[in-house]
Amino acid sequence: MIGRLPRIGDLLKRRKKTAEDGSIVVDAARKATGGKARTRIVMTMAVFFTIYSTIAGRLVYLGLQNPDLSDGPQSRVTASRPDIVDRNGEVLATDIKTASLFAEPRRIVDADEAIEKLSTVLPEIDYEQTYRKLKSGAGFVWLQRQLTPKQQADIMALGVPGLGFRTEKRRFYPSGETSSYVVGLTNIDNQGISGMEKYIDEQGLSDLQASGLAIAKDLKPVRLSIDLRVQHVVRDEIAAGLERYRAMGAGAVVLNIKTGEVMAMASVPDFDPNNPYNAQDKDRLNRMSAGLYEMGSTFKSFTSAMALDSGKATMNSRFDASHPIRVGHQAIHDFHGKNRVLSLPEVFLYSSNIGSAREAELVGIEGHREFLHRLGILDRMQTELPEVARPTEPKVWKQVNSFTIAFGHGVSTTPLQAAVGCAALMQGFLIQPTFLVRSEEEAMAVAKRVVSDKTVEGMRYLYTLNAEKGSARNARAPGYRVGGKTGTAEKVINGRYSKDLNFNTFVAAFPMDDPQFLVFTIADAPHPEKPGMTDVAANNAGVIAGNIIRRSAAMLGVKPDFSHENGATLVSYQ
Repeated sequence: MIGRLPRIGDLLKRRKKTAEDGSIVVDAARKATGGKARTRIVMTMAVFFTIYSTIAGRLVYLGLQNPDLSDGPQSRVTASRPDIVDRNGEVLATDIKTASLFAEPRRIVDADEAIEKLSTVLPEIDYEQTYRKLKSGAGFVWLQRQLTPKQQADIMALGVPGLGFRTEKRRFYPSGETSSYVVGLTNIDNQGISGMEKYIDEQGLSDLQASGLAIAKDLKPVRLSIDLRVQHVVRDEIAAGLERYRAMGAGAVVLNIKTGEVMAMASVPDFDPNNPYNAQDKDRLNRMSAGLYEMGSTFKSFTSAMALDSGKATMNSRFDASHPIRVGHQAIHDFHGKNRVLSLPEVFLYSSNIGSAREAELVGIEGHREFLHRLGILDRMQTELPEVARPTEPKVWKQVNSFTIAFGHGVSTTPLQAAVGCAALMQGFLIQPTFLVRSEEEAMAVAKRVVSDKTVEGMRYLYTLNAEKGSARNARAPGYRVGGKTGTAEKVINGRYSKDLNFNTFVAAFPMDDPQFLVFTIADAPHPEKPGMTDVAANNAGVIAGNIIRRSAAMLGVKPDFSHENGATLVSYQ
């Protein structure tokens, strides 16, 4: 039996072999298992690498691409506007860069969350409207135009996907309200919509913008005739007058008689063009060029000039103002009648309605109408400013119309046109006003002779006389030899004359020995400054004119002359 038993050595060899075979199997299994794991790891890594590579590639692509703006307007980065400067180069309007916020609704993940975050920076945002925009699925929508730098930075910090900014140009007006009606406004797309801004567009700028050729460096500044220093004085004085006289409105223009240049023009109430939220309010009207009014006794300047220029009257002519003129059921009275025969200078000095009607009667209806049209008083004024109203007159002039028009009732015109007409009486030539710089030579090339030198001499005399002895005394400025005429008219309200409110005007020229400048002021529905005072033009429009002359004459280059108490020596007429 012992012989049948395997030997221990053999058993040990077999165990060893078995163990070795098992190890080989285990090692093989281990090798097989390890290979498969590595393959899975490699494959998994490859999948993730592919995914992240795709995401990274897409992000790079999107970063290099412009957003889908097919639904949005073309870039306004090149839609520049030229600077507007005053006659001395002071900037009145210029372009500045600003950021505007847009959204790509297709890339907005959560519209509610986006709006909630935006409202923390833009609390005024319209929730419903913005929600509709963000859910529209469009490629491009504007959310807010012309942000401040802080707003842009705060919105960027929100980190909302699908929002972006575009650089645009917007207009900035350093002088604010001071020259708002003259310079005008642009809309959200930097296009001129009023004032000289609109005029510039009409001269071809809008075509350049549309073609993308409005490059800032190629646009020369537009130089206006306005003197910003004088403009500031005018605006300051009429604003003070508006408050002092509790008026509905006030305005003034300073005109260069020799060139027709508007040196300054303002109307209040006005607006800030940098924040024109109230620019469309009913009381925001450029009363000087876009308002139509009956001018009252200021019109007597034209009536007396007409009588003199017709050759039918002289300074020695006399007119019966001893009793009212009756035409049908109407009667023409004097406000402070002298109840006697008046000379032509006395008709002007005492502002006689009856005497002015007699002057018109002397010339005749057709001659009267022709004279006012000759001075451009009843035609639409030709100038650069778009806001110009068309005067009104009766379709058929009857005798009563001529009588009332003689003292400023029955026709309506703009204060600027009345000023231009009065300027023509100071030099003999009608020169249409301009808001651009113009030389005397250029002005005379377009000037039109309207009255004789003899008439000019007579009107200068009457203006000077009225400043020394009449209603223009409140406008006198020591050293500057001022002359002028007042106008107090009952204000027309709903087609009827008011017994309680006036529309007051004042025209002043200086220096009267050779008038260089003319100031025309208005006070719309003023009230007496103090108890016991009246609301006639001498007490408001006249005072405003005098203040403007005193403060601005030196800026206009007029040297004071104190050799005469008020002005030029009165011409003696025989």
